[in-house]
Amino acid sequence: MTMREGVTDPVELPGARRLSRLNLLAALAFVAGGSLFALGAALAQLGIGSLEAVNITYLVGGFFFSLGGLTSIVLVVHLTQERRSWRSAVVLFVGTLLFAVSLVAAFAQGLTPRQSDGWIWFPDMLGCVCFLASGHLAMLDVCDGRVGVRVHLLGWWVVAVNQLGSVLFFLAGLAAFIRPATSQAVDTGLVNWGTFAGAVCFAVGGLIQAFDTPTPTRTVVTTSHDETQ
Repeated sequence: MTMREGVTDPVELPGARRLSRLNLLAALAFVAGGSLFALGAALAQLGIGSLEAVNITYLVGGFFFSLGGLTSIVLVVHLTQERRSWRSAVVLFVGTLLFAVSLVAAFAQGLTPRQSDGWIWFPDMLGCVCFLASGHLAMLDVCDGRVGVRVHLLGWWVVAVNQLGSVLFFLAGLAAFIRPATSQAVDTGLVNWGTFAGAVCFAVGGLIQAFDTPTPTRTVVTTSHDETQ
């Protein structure tokens, strides 16, 4: 007699409609956040509107990013037991909160270059790093533990497009460092265009996610006995 243990079977759970609504809410939140970030970057680059209007646009966009991050945590908790999935969601949400610190600090006036880098640039860079880490964990999750290409999976496209956006955000963040000698950013054009392109990636990723269908499953350990005579 042989015994086979630890066989995992996906079992569909109730609440599929609720999870679909959560997925749609997260997707639309990222679409809104990405669109508003792109708008803010375009306004800044083209010199349209006041600095306050640009900052308000970014701040509202940041709210939607945080909403999408929080909803993603709720979604993944009900969707899977995979640790990489919920770690990715939590790190992403932390990143949105760090962005929020930076976005609120941007309203302060009369900051020295050192203060600006400490209250605006540094939290922004930490947020960018969180986004990159979250995307890496998500890619490992989608590709079964390693970075790969799965063009046949809609979820892979969501992760890949969002990760491209994270890279662009990171580059824009680096360029936003205020040099004490000049009190100017390293490269304002890269800040605005990098933010614009990265934000568009997140908006597109949100649109793709909206068409993805989350499948609620849990892992069941079964034991089977095969008797031979």
